Amino acid sequence: MIIRLSIGLAIAFSLLAQAPEDLLKQAVEAHQKGDIDAAIRYYREFLKVQPNSVEARSNLGAALSHKGEYEQAIAEYQAALKASPGNPGVQLNLALAYYKTGELQRAAKLLEPLRNATPQATLLLADCWLQLGENKKVIQLVQPLVTKKDEPALIYLLGAALIRDSQYTAGQRMLDQILKYGDSAESRLLMGTAKLGVADFAGALQDLARAVELNPKLPSVNAYYGQALMATGDTPGAEKAFRAELEMNPNDFMSNLSLATLLRQDQDYDTALKLLDRALRVRPGDLGARYQAATVHLSQGKVEIAQKELEGIVKEAPKFSEAHVSLATAYYRLKRKEDGDHERALVLKLKEEEQAAQPKGDALTPIKR
Repeated sequence: MIIRLSIGLAIAFSLLAQAPEDLLKQAVEAHQKGDIDAAIRYYREFLKVQPNSVEARSNLGAALSHKGEYEQAIAEYQAALKASPGNPGVQLNLALAYYKTGELQRAAKLLEPLRNATPQATLLLADCWLQLGENKKVIQLVQPLVTKKDEPALIYLLGAALIRDSQYTAGQRMLDQILKYGDSAESRLLMGTAKLGVADFAGALQDLARAVELNPKLPSVNAYYGQALMATGDTPGAEKAFRAELEMNPNDFMSNLSLATLLRQDQDYDTALKLLDRALRVRPGDLGARYQAATVHLSQGKVEIAQKELEGIVKEAPKFSEAHVSLATAYYRLKRKEDGDHERALVLKLKEEEQAAQPKGDALTPIKR
């Protein structure tokens, strides 16, 4: 009887018969030619013989990342770093993998020691911080670099951070530099973001609509367009814009949070909670996302869960008036009238303080185009 080996077994026996250095050479050649599946197969066979090879682990991680298999890639990069602690190339690749999966805090932690090592590391770190809402860190990192070179990407990141930090005058100076390159999605996004910040919603909508028209794939452009649409009362349009952003970047914090808020209003509680979970993976502990999750639980009738969540929020942010309002509602539903009355009194006090407070932040001067 003739026994026929399967193709898979034949390939396996063929690989085992090869010298390790030949396997690595074939892996690299296949990788360079774009035959990613073959490269992965060769790297894995090589690693069975030499499991501590940093080059093979890192290259395997890169091949897996190319296929979008980021979790497996992360495992390979971590193994490579264990064999070669502090290896800057592996560290950068691992940060990129975390960035792709939306784990921006982990990515930023890995990138901080590399902040001035390469332009790629600097830009990636700045973008991580911008998405995490760490605007002052972006400013501190990028501002010294912008004074040394006329780099549009750096200017844009600095301008975005300044505007999101309500430093509109300084942000407008960055905008003026971007406008030298002509009308662009980047300049319109900065203008629209600035106008949102000073409640010029009609002007923001015009600029952001133009930004989407010029480049609908610009990161955050659909998210801010959705904000302007929400502010001007176009809820269906806002939902469409947030979904467009999430199609390109499922981990966009603003779109996950804002779309969850709209879906909560539509009583689509399960989807809203999934979006909020994703938002909290991007920004763990964010008070706004936690508050929205608590209000969903309150709407679902999970009052005790909501109560505990809201108590934690007001403990961390005693002046979060909306959280006090929701906590009062939770207490009343739990028949805890005295606690509910206490929260109501706090809300009234906070509103009086808000009315007495003067608006802060410099004014946005008219933007010339």
